[in-house]
Amino acid sequence: MTFKTVLLLLLFTTVSCIWLVQCTAPKQTSIDALRLETIQEIDSFNAYVQDTLAKAVIANESSEQIQQHFVKSRLLYKKVEWAVDYFMPTTARFVNGPPLDELELEENKAEQGEGLQMIETFIYPTYDTAKKNDLLRQLKILKGSCARMKQYFTEINFADDVVIDATRLEVYRIITLGISGFDAPMAKSSIGEAATSLASIKKVINNYALLTKNDSSKQVLKNIKSQIDSCIVYCNTNIDFDSFNRGIFITKYINPLSSNLYKFQLLENIGFVNDGRPYKQNAATLFDKNGFDVNAFIPSKEFASTPAKIALGKKLFYSNMLSTNGNRNCATCHQPNKAFTDGLTTSANLNGGFIKRNAPTLTYAVLQHGQFWDMRQPDLESQAGDVIANKDEMHSSLQNAVDKLRKDSSYTKQFAQAFGNKQPIKTWQLQNAIASYVRSLTPFNARFDDYMRGNENALNAKEINGFTIFMGKAKCGSCHFVPIFNGTVPPKFVKTEGEVLGTPKNKANKQLDDDKGRYIQHNMPQLMNGFKTPTLRNIALTAPYMHNGVYSTLEETIDFYNKGGGVGLGFKVPNQTLAPDPLNLTATEVKALVAFMKTLTDKTE
Repeated sequence: MTFKTVLLLLLFTTVSCIWLVQCTAPKQTSIDALRLETIQEIDSFNAYVQDTLAKAVIANESSEQIQQHFVKSRLLYKKVEWAVDYFMPTTARFVNGPPLDELELEENKAEQGEGLQMIETFIYPTYDTAKKNDLLRQLKILKGSCARMKQYFTEINFADDVVIDATRLEVYRIITLGISGFDAPMAKSSIGEAATSLASIKKVINNYALLTKNDSSKQVLKNIKSQIDSCIVYCNTNIDFDSFNRGIFITKYINPLSSNLYKFQLLENIGFVNDGRPYKQNAATLFDKNGFDVNAFIPSKEFASTPAKIALGKKLFYSNMLSTNGNRNCATCHQPNKAFTDGLTTSANLNGGFIKRNAPTLTYAVLQHGQFWDMRQPDLESQAGDVIANKDEMHSSLQNAVDKLRKDSSYTKQFAQAFGNKQPIKTWQLQNAIASYVRSLTPFNARFDDYMRGNENALNAKEINGFTIFMGKAKCGSCHFVPIFNGTVPPKFVKTEGEVLGTPKNKANKQLDDDKGRYIQHNMPQLMNGFKTPTLRNIALTAPYMHNGVYSTLEETIDFYNKGGGVGLGFKVPNQTLAPDPLNLTATEVKALVAFMKTLTDKTE
């Protein structure tokens, strides 16, 4: 055998072995590569935090340098947020949640806040060197969170439905939390972070561009990538947090992107994740008219609203049969022409006096977990029972009310039609009928909604500027989350938050109100003087404002926030969750803010 023959044989054998390995080794799909890339980005985030930010703190670098490292750290986290926030929400809460204690009310336990936002409080507006050890401790905790993230994504597999779902939710997160400054209220780096989050979405889309065979899908993917690029350019050329035009960004840039992501999911027959969340996955954007499923908040499936239940509930809402003396009903304190409030500082009781708190609106009341100002009842059914039994309100009982209704043939017939049986009326059916009517009070048909759905003439320039102020400098949108404008936290809307504001006892602003709020039900110091964050929809119709009706006008209420809440007024409120720093809103900005809030008034249908 010649040398040339041996050489050719060796070459043939080598090529054959390579071919065999390629054919027998498992093929790595594009979706697998996406998961591995996510792990690599977690490593990059962790490495920068520990090797750069932590070392800068140890080396006593300047406040400005440490802040720069912090902003870079946040940007690195934003690359993986779409996955971490979706697959590991608890870990995400402790990596990038608000710097507040996480409360477990059922167990009367509190876990100390941690993560990037807690770190932010140590280094803004200037780095507090006295907190150096606390800062280093937080950075060490963050290292542990990164280890958990890496371990999790090493062990799981990605699937198309959850990846696309996570991507679409990241779009909603950018709209609701990202550009509102919820994540970085002191650093004000949110607009640049939104651009990074959008780039992470493009990374996901690029993976699908390698897989799809459908020409229509390819065109939609091309449109999506172009829209992402446009969104990023808009963010990078309008980087100032206070002046960033949220109305233009949402309507002209990110809503069209959201619609195309939904269209791609349909074209590729990628299934919707059915996890019972309130916002429907088959809504194209965050502002679709029927996007929220009001039945997502019901106690169990038999409580689902129907037209028959709603009609019955409306009749009961205006019936005096539910009160002990037969001279008041639900509408006594919740009048339709006042967006289902009563216009009083605090509501009238049965005895000619007044109860302790203001009547909150029932519009959009279903879209929250926790009813009443102190959130003492979990759902609308429980709320109805509470009001009927309350000695200052109806002073009756569910059983007494049902006994009266059973003697009325028109009601027995209507209950039978609504609940599909001829058995005697039950107490839960009474509660459910009233609750079903209240669930129907969610029209989402204000001028703001028209604007977000593409009618650019629905709002004027002053109102659009007011929305920018609302979501930016005034920081309203970091507690009153769009599109409900209450404390139900996006993008999944499964948890409702309350706040401690330090509300004064009267307009003199000299004394803290003595209502203990949520502390009455849960004796935790974090909840002292705490109340739910109500919806601002129909706010122009629901004066006076706050749990005690202390302020008569929107201007007075904004002035309270502008001064930094109770702490800003000089009260001792150690657990205040509202930032105590003045907002420094000008008179012109206040007028624009009020003008915007008036666009949240629903049209009468």
